[in-house]
Amino acid sequence: METQADVPEAPLRPFKLAHQVVSLTGISFERRSIIGMVELTIVPNNESLRLIRLNAKQLRIYSVVLNDVCHADFVYFDPFQDICHKDPKSRSLEVFSMNHLSAAQKVDPDVNNGELVIQVPPEGYSLIQEGRGLRIRIEFSAENPKGGMHFVIPPTSSDDDTAQLNCAHMYTNCYENSTRLWFPCVDSFADPCTWRLEFTVDKNLTAVSCGELVEVIMTPDLRKKTFHYTVSTPVCAPNIALAVGPFEIYVDPHMHEVTHFCLPGMLPLLKNTVRYLHEAFEFFEETLSTRYPFSCYKQVFVDELDTDISAYATMTIASVNLLHSIAIIDQTYVSRTFMSRAVAEQFFGCFITSHHWSDTWLAKGIAEYLCGLYSRKCFGNNEYREWVQSELARVVKYEEQYGGIILDCSQPPAPLPVSSTNPAAAASKQQEIIHYFPIKSLHTVSPKYVEAMRRKAHLVIRMLEHRIGQELLIQVFNKQLALATNAAATKIGAGLWSQLLISTNIFIKAIFTVTGKDMSVFMDQWVRTGGHAKFSLTSVFNRKRNTIELEIRQDFVNQRGVRKYNGPLLVQLQELDGTFKHTLQIENTLVKADITCHSKSRRNKKKKIPLCTGEEVDMDLSAMDDSPVLWIRLDPEMILLRDLIIEQPDFQWQYQLRHERDVTAQFQAIQALQKYPTNATRLALTDTIESESCFYKVRCQAAHSLTKVANQMVASWSGPPAMLNIFRKFFGSFSAPHIIKLNNFSNFQLYFLQKAIPVAMAGLRTSHGICPPEVMRFLFDLFKYNENSRNHYTDAYYRAALVEALGETLTPVVSVAMHGTQITTDSLSTDAKLVLDEVTRLLNMEKHLPSYKYMVSVSCLKVIRKLQKFGHLPSLPHIYRSYAEYGIFLDLRIAAMECLVDFVKVDGRSEDLEHLITLLETDPDPAARHALAQLLIDNPPFTRESRSRLDRPNLVERLWLSINTLACDTKLRCDIVDLYYALYGSKRPNCMQANESQSFYKDFMKENSNSSNTFKKSETKAPERTENESLERHKPAMVTIKRTATEAFEVGDEIIKLERSEEITVVDEPIDVQAYDSETRINIMNADDAAGDSQHTSKRMKTEIYGEDDNSMMVLDVGESTRYESSYDEAKFKTDGSVKKKKKKDKKKHKHKHKHKHNKDKDKDKDRERKDKDRRDPHISRLQAREAATPETLSSADSSNSNSNTALGLN
Repeated sequence: METQADVPEAPLRPFKLAHQVVSLTGISFERRSIIGMVELTIVPNNESLRLIRLNAKQLRIYSVVLNDVCHADFVYFDPFQDICHKDPKSRSLEVFSMNHLSAAQKVDPDVNNGELVIQVPPEGYSLIQEGRGLRIRIEFSAENPKGGMHFVIPPTSSDDDTAQLNCAHMYTNCYENSTRLWFPCVDSFADPCTWRLEFTVDKNLTAVSCGELVEVIMTPDLRKKTFHYTVSTPVCAPNIALAVGPFEIYVDPHMHEVTHFCLPGMLPLLKNTVRYLHEAFEFFEETLSTRYPFSCYKQVFVDELDTDISAYATMTIASVNLLHSIAIIDQTYVSRTFMSRAVAEQFFGCFITSHHWSDTWLAKGIAEYLCGLYSRKCFGNNEYREWVQSELARVVKYEEQYGGIILDCSQPPAPLPVSSTNPAAAASKQQEIIHYFPIKSLHTVSPKYVEAMRRKAHLVIRMLEHRIGQELLIQVFNKQLALATNAAATKIGAGLWSQLLISTNIFIKAIFTVTGKDMSVFMDQWVRTGGHAKFSLTSVFNRKRNTIELEIRQDFVNQRGVRKYNGPLLVQLQELDGTFKHTLQIENTLVKADITCHSKSRRNKKKKIPLCTGEEVDMDLSAMDDSPVLWIRLDPEMILLRDLIIEQPDFQWQYQLRHERDVTAQFQAIQALQKYPTNATRLALTDTIESESCFYKVRCQAAHSLTKVANQMVASWSGPPAMLNIFRKFFGSFSAPHIIKLNNFSNFQLYFLQKAIPVAMAGLRTSHGICPPEVMRFLFDLFKYNENSRNHYTDAYYRAALVEALGETLTPVVSVAMHGTQITTDSLSTDAKLVLDEVTRLLNMEKHLPSYKYMVSVSCLKVIRKLQKFGHLPSLPHIYRSYAEYGIFLDLRIAAMECLVDFVKVDGRSEDLEHLITLLETDPDPAARHALAQLLIDNPPFTRESRSRLDRPNLVERLWLSINTLACDTKLRCDIVDLYYALYGSKRPNCMQANESQSFYKDFMKENSNSSNTFKKSETKAPERTENESLERHKPAMVTIKRTATEAFEVGDEIIKLERSEEITVVDEPIDVQAYDSETRINIMNADDAAGDSQHTSKRMKTEIYGEDDNSMMVLDVGESTRYESSYDEAKFKTDGSVKKKKKKDKKKHKHKHKHKHNKDKDKDKDRERKDKDRRDPHISRLQAREAATPETLSSADSSNSNSNTALGLN
């Protein structure tokens, strides 16, 4: 352990960094460019230094000069500009991952690599002397940066030019260690140095950067001014930042060292948002018994930031969306938490940084832990415990979906003891976790992984707190800070700057020094190994022996993200005589334990029951069986990273919900009670909602749970709809309970309940599966009587919740409409029409009186999408596209993008998906790009298994190009890698394989396409193909489908659309071709027969296509197992004029499957005529195909729109 701890301190780099000057003299908003100079002072370790490697990206380097006298040659190379240049044909993530990691390591500053290699010329050899400083001066510029810096230049409008231009600003937004994107540096967390920073800007702008502002000097022409900052405490390059803009400046009245900056016009919001920030400083200084490590602190609020907040040395860049007025309730919790976390990161993350990228978990985890302690002080213990529980749940969810998170992968855990029975098991366990991205570099890991890693790091620090005690853990932090503070005051020659760094091994040593406990095993178990434990608990009471027989199983150890746990596990029993804790030793996957009960069962005797908090409560014990155990809890303090499945009878869950004081136990009980729809459950949940002593989030959760219970009890439910009376009791007027009181949100508990209950009630359903009319009336009354004029707080969140409730009331269309009727206002149901009217009114009102963050509009867009999905409105993307455009407020854009992503998945064509990918690649707002990527990853348009018609080779090529060439935007590149994985998995995409196999089948299909003796899917080709036609093939072609709503939404609320390029031929026997490994059944029948078939109950997606010159109809009855290797199909089913739909002569052969017969001779003549026309002019045949579709031809979008006035035509 001793030697390991010292490894990082022996640098691979042949020099130490002592000081750096950064001077930007030209910052141009018009050209989006910077011009500047850096000067690094390095101290060579020996005199043989010939190559100096630095990091620089997207920069144009003009000259490199050593000590102002010697010009040096340099080489610039960025492997991220073409990651897979060695494997140009590969399209699999497995190959990409290897190349991705290789590219990251080639420029990794931690191993003395970099993009910029400076060669010391022979005349410069004399300058290099051991221990003497060498100055390297580099002149550079950057134009139109793709990452690292962001220029926000609002789109100018003719009437408001000056106001818009006044808001233009720029700032650096470096993802992890990406400072190399705006100046040459050693871009490592492990190389701190002192800094001098100079920025020349227009005289009406302010430059905010790290360190102390020494002076501001006007330039001789009096047009510009230069801001001079110095950072005397050594900090690393990734913690240097800059923001330039026409900022309004606010000095914190409580702490004059703290200054806040915001864009013009936002000062009132800023003053309100930051008024409690000084408390965070006081709390951290008091808790850590250490003064704030820097001399000043600056907070800058900017627009279009792709994270909520980013902390840098002495400075934080935060999103303008964190600002709020005094009238906002919900945002206060969020903003205060983010700002306090940024202050905590000043101590761990900016002042103390990590030795290596794999040690970043420590800085992130400690800062998050300290932020949690402050949140507990601010918002209370219940809020804190609920937050820890939700963080744990999110980590568990991530690990089970993607695999275990290894916090420190720099060295493997110590080998496990080898069992005599299975010696290979220990070795195999180490190799289990394989992600589709390399976890050995911050520039290759998924942003989702980084976020989950931060959460897990916090939980691991919290586990340490339980192992060694909070007081001792804080002492460990204090010791590290004390050493760092001493080191920061020294010069580089003292060699103490390494104490500003922290690593896993240094942390283990520090804990041992303070507590005498060796935490190596703990670190191996939870930090160097990924995954979490998963327990299932069952119990049986043995009446004779008065014991409870527990059985704890770990059946899930082979699941992704789950691993076997060995160690102590706390079981807490609440018995009649009190709370009793038992620690069990878990060594196997099945552990049985007999625990003797301390109490005897006494159902009939009344006695107060003591709880673990020390209070005694009366309980109604009539529901109990013979067991004296009221409820059982496993790991109640969340000491382990674990997932729990606890089985106990419903009455035990009800006791736990009513009487357990820990909110995490109450949430567990609420979740479990959803499986027990009984009157006792109903009463327990109702009492919880009404109980004012309950935590507000528990009450809100109980409301949503009661909805699910009520829907399962719909046959036996008595009285008014669930929660109606509760709401009227709390919020109804005294004289007329159905009329709501004036809004008064001064009681925050009731405010959150007032938002949650209508949404929960909207989910109620009658036995017919629709929302009860009383609930609909109740919701519309809430809109009608909503009055906020005398309220101190805004009702934006409340109105947004009411709109969300309207969306929850919607159910799929069930009316049996006439065949082929279009969706009009007349065909809307009464309730849907009322919902649509209300949503339209609110959307229009938002244009003139916008709510905070356009919250109401956000909810309205989601309701419109629901109306579309459920068949009440034509499914069209136009409204979302207009709201997703650049220039609209971010939250509204993200909501519109969410609807577009859902639309593409359900109804979309290729052009809709391409529109989203274009947004993802080219949108000017990095926050919108990242948000859209997350939406596409969480709800992908298709997956490898689904084989959708959207799965095309051109999409693969487009995404592949992005992940290989997005050199300057690590976050977006890794986002698109995540999306690529969500769509295609880590192997080569199916459509590419099918595309390649097409050439194999091409000749075979040509030969047999006109043969009448083979049963197969045929491919018809035009003898000639013009350039226009090949382009036409790639255009997405949709069929406008006339259908009854029931058929359109029969399965999964998905409308099935067909491309007009598809050829459909009945297959009579299985074809042994991999591309057709699916089952496809096609029935062609008359309209009369089809009408009778509409009663068919099997889960099939039905689509009716009507010919325009005939009354007959073709019903495609496509089983759920239908699959296409889509790009193979795309290549085969070409959208050009020469392609005709199903050949009638083929149909003749399969008359045994058909309900009607065809005239063979007539068919042959028609076929011959068609082919002749195709040869003469394929364009004409395409037009004719559109104008007069036969009954068997799928009518195209064009012909449907021209020949029928359906409202479902898609653009």
